[in-house]
Order: sequence, then structure tokens, then C-alpha cells
Amino acid sequence: MSNTEKGGLHRVRNFLSCRQVLNLLTMLGFMLNYALRVNLTIAIVDMVRPNVTSAGNATLTGNGTAVNSTASPDGVDVYEERFPWDTYQTNFVLGCFFWGYILTELPGGRLAELIGGRRVFGHSMLWASLLTLITPLAAHINYVVLIVVRVVLGFMLGASWPAIHPVAAVWIPPMERSKFMSNMMASSLGAAITMPICGYLISVAGWASVFYLTGAVGLLWSLAWFTFVYETPATHPRISAEERREIEDAIGTTTSKKRPSHVPWAQLLCSPAVWAIIICHGLAVFGFFTVVNQLPTFMSKILHFDIKKNGLFSSLPYLGKYVMAVASSYLADYLRKKGTLSTTATRKLFTTFALVIPGLLMIVQVFLGYDATWSVTIFSLALFAHGAVTAGYLGNGLDIAPNFGGTIFGLANTLSSFGGFLSTWMVGALTYKDESFHSWQIVFWILAATYISGAVVFAILGSGELQSWNNPPERVRISDVTQEEGVPLKNEK
Repeated sequence: MSNTEKGGLHRVRNFLSCRQVLNLLTMLGFMLNYALRVNLTIAIVDMVRPNVTSAGNATLTGNGTAVNSTASPDGVDVYEERFPWDTYQTNFVLGCFFWGYILTELPGGRLAELIGGRRVFGHSMLWASLLTLITPLAAHINYVVLIVVRVVLGFMLGASWPAIHPVAAVWIPPMERSKFMSNMMASSLGAAITMPICGYLISVAGWASVFYLTGAVGLLWSLAWFTFVYETPATHPRISAEERREIEDAIGTTTSKKRPSHVPWAQLLCSPAVWAIIICHGLAVFGFFTVVNQLPTFMSKILHFDIKKNGLFSSLPYLGKYVMAVASSYLADYLRKKGTLSTTATRKLFTTFALVIPGLLMIVQVFLGYDATWSVTIFSLALFAHGAVTAGYLGNGLDIAPNFGGTIFGLANTLSSFGGFLSTWMVGALTYKDESFHSWQIVFWILAATYISGAVVFAILGSGELQSWNNPPERVRISDVTQEEGVPLKNEK
């Protein structure tokens, strides 16, 4: 390599370190993860044939679908095919995503521990992007084909969330992991950006454009991910000796260079620290799903206020949540680095803040929720405070067992995925015969108890200490397990 080439490489390294590139692509990855997941939720309003009384310019085609023309902002009509799905079929299409999503949470986390998080996270997003691109074709072919595509899409994306934990275990020093985990909350940032962009695209180019854009951007992201991200610092061809030594010295022996070939299930499932994460995550996600999914229903039916039509009210809570996630994570890592708080105290403090504040706000909602302004303010503040979970329990699996962080989060996320179904059932059961504010007050009391219970459980059972079962003895010869070795780091004089 010439001196000029060496100088150029040195300038690139000074501009962005390998960890900074990883952080940037992880953040963009979770933004796209959300976009690939909810693009159908946004587009389906324009995919379904309107009722006869409101069909407007819709005309039937020979196969039972409808061709609808909508005026774009520039006055040009956009003609697109619509489908004769009833309410049940529409909800079925939206819900079938979770069938596949739940199946790969735990296997995805474990697979990432065995073969590397880069491969699992990257392939999860790559295949999800390809499936997104063929979604319009699937919808035109047959309703059942669309169902299959959405189930497989969920199957792919289910593995992405737990897969990022093994990436952090080998790439991110322990005292920087809160900041890295805040990248997962970029999904909230994706929500704030995806909704208005997709809405505009539909008005300009029709509903199919939503899938083409998100799928194409996903493919570009996948290309960048596989080009610039590597499984470990030891296998990265462009990493500097200084950065690699800093990472490896900081991580030390907490993360095994030889990936454990088996999970110590008995010890893991008997660990109070693991159950603190599982229970806390389940209760927190239940509260979050209820607030996000049921808030529009409450605002519409009780307060007669359509929050979805107000872009500021729709995006503000998601933006606030991401800002809190980043700010609290930086503060948590700062307090740990300075020795002001131990890891255990830090995780408990921020988990308590992230869950008790929303719990108390739900109690306030019981008494002031009859006013639209108060309701929007309270729910926005609740989601804002909830963002602090990234500095709390969300990355706690990497504290107690970095070798099995993917398995722990996969287990927690599998169980918490039922929270969406449970919250919908709960609200439906409580408001089915009585859609009054009194019925919703019961919902808010349950949410308050749920949030605060999660904080209490973690405060009692949670821990930030490395567990003894993190490095179990091998049951098989290490040569039998696929490993990815890097070039030994040479000492520089």
C-alpha cells in the first residue's frame, strides 16, 4: 500500500470509527425495521375499496376489485386498484404479521449468539426488504398470497430485535452499551418520519409506492450493512489497532471469544435477574401497546378528537420518546463511567423513572382525561418518560450475561409480544357494552398498576452484576462449533 493510500485510510478512520459506523447503521436499521413493519398499516386505508356510499370515483373492474382515482397535490389523478376486503379481512391482514414475528424472537437471539448478530440482523432486514417489494404483487395475485408474504415478513423481522444484543456484546464496551441500546428506540423516530412520508407518497403515486420506497431503501441499507459491518473487531479489515485494542481490553473476558455451544437453561431460568427483565419487559410493553394502539380509539369515541389527523400530535410522542432514550442513555453511561452509580443502581433508577412516571400519569388521566388537551399532554409525557427504558432494563441482559443477551431478550420479547393482543382484548372487554369515560377510567387504573408493578419487580429482582453462568463449560469440542477467527492483534512499538 502506498503512503498516499495509507494516508487516505487514516483520514477515513479519523472521520468515523468502526463503532460509529455500527451505531449509525444500527440506528438507521431500526428506523427501517419499523417502516417495513407498519407500511401496510398506513397504506391499507387506500388499498381497500371504499363503501358504496362513499365510493366517489371508484369503478369496478372485471375481477371484483376497484380502480379508484384520487387527486394528488399537484392536481393529477392517481389511478390505483383497490380490493373488496371487509373489516374482518382487513384486520386479518394487519394481524397476521405477528404469527411469524413471535416464532423467531427466541430462535433469532440464540442463532445470533452462535453464528453472529451481523448475519442474523442483516439477513433479517435484507429478506424483509425483498418481501416488502413484492407486497403489491402479492396483493394483486390473491388475498391469501398477501397473508403468506406478511407472515414470512414477520418471521424475518422477529429475529432482528434480539440479534442486536450479540452485536453489542462483541463490539461495544460495557460502559457504552446504554448509548448503543438507545439505537433500538430509533424505531420511534422511524414512526415519526414514516407516517407523514408514506401519507404524502400515497397521495402522489398511490399506495404501492409505499412498499417500493421502503423496500428499496431497505435493500440499500442491507448493502451498506454487509459492506461496512463485521462480526467482531478481530475480523474487521479496516479497524485501527487502537480502536480494536480499546474494545477488546474493555470487554475482556465478559464475552467469550469462542461462542458457547449451549445455553445453561436451568441456571438462566432460575435466575431472578433474568425474570426481572422478562416480567418488567412484559408489563412495560403491555402498557406501551395499550397507550399507542388504544389512544386513538379513546380520543375518537370519548373525546371526539381525531388524533390521527393531527400530524403534530401523531409524531410528537414518538420524537419525544427517542430524545429521552438517547439523553437518558448518555446520562446512564456517564454516571457509570464516573463511578457515581453502580450498574445495578443505574438500571434500577432509570427503569423506575421510565415506568413509575407513566404509571403516575395514568392516575392523573383518570381524573383529567375527559379533556382532550390534558389527554394528549399526559399520553405524550408518558411516552416521553418511557424512552428511558434504554438506560434501564432494555440492555440489562448484556450486563448480567453478555454471552446470552440475545437469548434473554428473545425470551422476554416473545412473551411480551402477547401484550398487544392482551391489551386489545382488555380494552374491548371493558368497553364492549359501555363506551363511557367511566369504562376507560378502569383501563387507566389497570395501566397505572401495570407500569408501577413492572418497576417494583425490577427494583426487587433486578441486577447489573455479571452472572456466574455466563461462561458455562463446553459440552462439545470447540472445533465442532463454527467460529469466525480474526487476525491476532500485533503489539505496536
